[in-house]
Amino acid sequence: MSDNIEKYIRRKVHKGSSSKIAQKFVDAGLEKIRSCINCGTCTGSCPAGRRTAYRTRSAIRKALTGDESVLQDIDIWMCSTCYYCYERCPRDIPVTDMIIKLRNIAVEEGYILDSHFGLANDIFYATGHGVPANAENQKQWRDLRESYGLPPLPPTVHSYPEAVEECQLLMKEVGFRDLLDNAAKLKAQRKAEAEKNAKEEAEEEKK
Repeated sequence: MSDNIEKYIRRKVHKGSSSKIAQKFVDAGLEKIRSCINCGTCTGSCPAGRRTAYRTRSAIRKALTGDESVLQDIDIWMCSTCYYCYERCPRDIPVTDMIIKLRNIAVEEGYILDSHFGLANDIFYATGHGVPANAENQKQWRDLRESYGLPPLPPTVHSYPEAVEECQLLMKEVGFRDLLDNAAKLKAQRKAEAEKNAKEEAEEEKK
């Protein structure tokens, strides 16, 4: 890498509408994102972008300028982490890692989708799995396993519930429970604020 590029990616954090995102990239060792030349190769290579409104280049640009609206954008969850963008980037930027970091920041700031929140709770605090095989609606799969001579439940935490307690303890130690609780609190605050604003607007229209 040339000295010019090295100086470019090591410059001070860009001050956009917010430096929070940019600083978190630096903290995660992803400051190389600043060498992006906005060529669009990532977007053109993205299989998810062909079927959704997700545009990798747009997400990068918003992150670089500190535009926190990117955290609210559902499109960042459309990335399938296939790494095409990373493999084809002419600047060798870890684009996929950046998207994953954006998702992490979004969760920290309370911009977590309800479906993801429920999944996280299922995995770490309920069954230890994203798809609870011991649920009543999974009876067909248990019957299918038995028809092949397999035990009704796989040899996972479904069969060893004490392992779920170990997972819960581990997640508590690393602060995952606090992270989810804080995300839920922020989501509730935003929902209440949105409902309040909608109510005020409705009252204004009646006047």
